Amino acid sequence: MKICEIIERATDPFVSFEIIPPARGRSAREVYEIIDELIDFKPPFIDVTSHAADSYYVEQDNGSFTRHIKRKRPGTIGLCAAIKYRYQVEAVPHLLCQGFNRQETEDALIELNYLGIDNVLAIRGDQLHYNKSHATGREVNEYSIDLVHQISNMNRGKYQEDILDADESDFCVGVGGYPEKHPDSPSKAADIRYLKQKVAAGAQYIVTQMFFNNQDYFQFIAECRAEGISVPIIPGIKLLTRKGQLHSLPHSFSVNIPDDLVKSFEGAESSHERAEIGMAHATKQCEELLNHGVESLHFYVMQDTHLVKKVINSLDMV
Repeated sequence: MKICEIIERATDPFVSFEIIPPARGRSAREVYEIIDELIDFKPPFIDVTSHAADSYYVEQDNGSFTRHIKRKRPGTIGLCAAIKYRYQVEAVPHLLCQGFNRQETEDALIELNYLGIDNVLAIRGDQLHYNKSHATGREVNEYSIDLVHQISNMNRGKYQEDILDADESDFCVGVGGYPEKHPDSPSKAADIRYLKQKVAAGAQYIVTQMFFNNQDYFQFIAECRAEGISVPIIPGIKLLTRKGQLHSLPHSFSVNIPDDLVKSFEGAESSHERAEIGMAHATKQCEELLNHGVESLHFYVMQDTHLVKKVINSLDMV
């Protein structure tokens, strides 16, 4: 079932989750254990992130460094198929511009179509530490709107090469939204305009980047609606549970953390106390969002599965 249909048919607010594939060399069992913990909340869909190949350096015995290029977390498509048929939950793979050309993207879309995966999230992806070379004629999607166009074209039976009587795909396309502005956008107003262009290109729903101040989300919704964006906008929730996140999350995701939360974390004397502070803040966020009529809550899940469960249980949603 498509995400837009899930939202349209929902009679009560629901929760969904985003997980990451295991690192190369690790078993899918660790992902299944996470889902086993969350499945009782009846999520109608689970996102699975995608990771392009990137470069890293390994120190040798003589003190020199060698450069390696590989995907550290492969397996997005396989995991999505496993989630859909092991748990009977819709799986949403992330498709990236960075690190993939359009032919590779088309091949991935064909595989997803064969597997019965109905939804994809089209995003640009993080900047890589190296520029992947592409064979002549292998075009790339520079921005997420280009990726949305490619998926929409396949939905109309238009592929990278002319194919007579090509079958149409039928993907529901989601895109990311940034309540605090995408870091590369020149202004917040421009960011909203770019988002509207993605919707016009075929995006049917939006999932926001994590945010820690609900006013940023409410203002974002108001600005989107004023611009004429009418598709569902799902709020993304992340629990702040570790002191290191005070620096890593703003650095990696360009988000602001309210100063009262920062002060509480800095004054906490133990990891347990910080986890309690983070859960209390997330619970308050979710309660306010639900009171304002949001249709769903999308949780970014890492090693904090048991804490996410506590927050959801406190909301009495399911």
